Amino acid sequence: MQCPLLYRFRVIDRLPEKPSEAATRGTLVHAVLERLFDAPAADRTAPAARALVPGQWDRLLESKPELTELFEGDPGGERLAGWLGEAERLVERWFSLEDPTRLEPAERELFVETELDSGLRLRGVIDRVDVAPSGEVRIVDYKTGKAPRPEYAESALFQMKFYALVVWRLKKVVPRRLQLVYLGSGDVMTYDPVPADLERVERKLLALWEAIRLATETGEWRPRPTKLCGWCDHRAVCPEFGGTPPVYPLSVRPAGPVEAAQGRMEPAEAGRPVALEGL
Repeated sequence: MQCPLLYRFRVIDRLPEKPSEAATRGTLVHAVLERLFDAPAADRTAPAARALVPGQWDRLLESKPELTELFEGDPGGERLAGWLGEAERLVERWFSLEDPTRLEPAERELFVETELDSGLRLRGVIDRVDVAPSGEVRIVDYKTGKAPRPEYAESALFQMKFYALVVWRLKKVVPRRLQLVYLGSGDVMTYDPVPADLERVERKLLALWEAIRLATETGEWRPRPTKLCGWCDHRAVCPEFGGTPPVYPLSVRPAGPVEAAQGRMEPAEAGRPVALEGL
């Protein structure tokens, strides 16, 4: 949805990407907020959460040694200390938005997967699932950036509706609330879905997958320039910046006139493994 050519570079060509400080800080903060719930409710305090940051950073480095590249050329450790300090501030801000002493999540970092009637599999990882005594479900996602402007709210909620669709298909229960917690700006965005919302998301996903299949088989992956291009690792091989993409690694067939005009394809063949992942 962001850029078809970027999808190709990441999923088909699997071009390497450098770790970023912002994305890695998000991973670190998520790990801290997950681990905090291991403690009894009374011990879930802001100082306790901040104290988890160094240890979770060490664990992250153990699992992904390449992250040491982030702070090369920082012999005194000043940049690293500032970066860890920002992670601590984000964690502390969470306490002004939610009270973890009153929460007992049913699930944390929950992997979910389901298969639609079309054969398309959907899967993702949900940051937190809360279940009320009444059985009502709330899906919560932490964001370390700032809340989007109102005109971009629908795009931000798409990921949450994706998760809600998966949970609905799995559990036969529509989540009562979807909640995005923006630690960067101190905002909370909520949305209460209904079945019609999730049915629309399902139709959109099916159309998106058909477009992906068509591009995969024809090799027609078009760039979609936006202001996000400035942070892309693949500008050197992007036509929008004068680059040449690597040789396409898959066999291709010409797009038919109807496909070229409408971006459609035949339904997925029975048994063919297909999947879309939520981020």
